Amino acid sequence: MRVPQGVRAKSERLIRYLRTRLTKKVVLGTVAVGTVIVLAPSVWTYASSSHYRTDVAHAPATPVALVLGAGVWGSKPTPFLAGRLDVAVQLYQQGKVKVVLVSGDNSRTDYDEPAVMRDYLAEHGVPVQKIVVDDAGFDTWDSCVRAKKIFGVERATVVSQTFHLPRAVALCRRAGIDAWGVGHDSSGIDEVKTDLGYGREVLATLKAMGDVLTRSDPQFLGPKEAGVQQALAAQ
Repeated sequence: MRVPQGVRAKSERLIRYLRTRLTKKVVLGTVAVGTVIVLAPSVWTYASSSHYRTDVAHAPATPVALVLGAGVWGSKPTPFLAGRLDVAVQLYQQGKVKVVLVSGDNSRTDYDEPAVMRDYLAEHGVPVQKIVVDDAGFDTWDSCVRAKKIFGVERATVVSQTFHLPRAVALCRRAGIDAWGVGHDSSGIDEVKTDLGYGREVLATLKAMGDVLTRSDPQFLGPKEAGVQQALAAQ
């Protein structure tokens, strides 16, 4: 039976319409799923750390301040890192912490992030015997896990930039530390880099979620160290 030309044309238009609708739904569905996958880790870090993020004035007393590295220029900290260290100095001077654990990258001989951090703190009034160095804090998860497993930190105040703080606190708490967080507002130093930092965090939390789900060990774990306990006991 021969289908009339008009009916065939209508059928073809209907098929094209349905295909177009189906394609749009598939695309929209894929975008929606992708958005959830990308944003879910950020939602987790903000939600799980919201109660534990504060400022210097309202920070609870903890034995240790864990300062995360943020780059050095030769023997000087970058402005972002200097801001973090200034927060640690305030915490120490106000009696909010007793020891400062600086965690950063010393993977090669010509780059010693923790040593620069230690020297800066000492120059700004923190006694050197109250500063402990972690040379293998290559990223946030490594720093948190090493603080717990290597240095025996049970309770700490994590110090970083405000945009990084949700991820830092969430990861340290997941690593087993009763962690609070105090952030440094770097927008007054470099607003563009600060805005980029907030954007970068969306992607960085994807890796963070992977670290949490796999419970991956740091790049370098090594033997336990008694530096924090010795610093706490030092007069």
